[in-house]
Amino acid sequence: MTDARPPFPPFDLDDALAKVQAAEDAWNTRDPHRVALAYTEDSAWRNRDVFLTGRPEIVRFLTAKWERELDYVLRKSLWGFRENRIAVRFQYEWHDVAGQWFRSYGNELWEFADNGLMRRREASINDVRIDEADRRYFGPRSPDERGPGHDIPLA
Repeated sequence: MTDARPPFPPFDLDDALAKVQAAEDAWNTRDPHRVALAYTEDSAWRNRDVFLTGRPEIVRFLTAKWERELDYVLRKSLWGFRENRIAVRFQYEWHDVAGQWFRSYGNELWEFADNGLMRRREASINDVRIDEADRRYFGPRSPDERGPGHDIPLA
């Protein structure tokens, strides 16, 4: 894997949409090592109340996350962008070991280095208990669910 991840800033609309979809696709693999490669070696994160720096910490964090958040499936939606920054809304569903399902709602702020790797990620997330019958997401997006017209709902 190279230390460059196109598209590169400054982003236009197509670039920003591509970055968001690539992030969604990577996170839906639930592979911490693959996901971490999209971030700079010294990437700084705030995820809820957790602050971390660097790929090794990102891998440890994501490994623990996906051991706790079972059958995780994610949707991301572009909120806005300019130059080397992108704002994203997201929702993901998962269940705990007891079988309780949750939908997690959040926003992320991303800042990219010139090589297209993310050097800063700030995530605010809230979890809502849901019944299994209320799930909306059952796997990664299919090709016909991508692009304009396939935004995620507010609630």
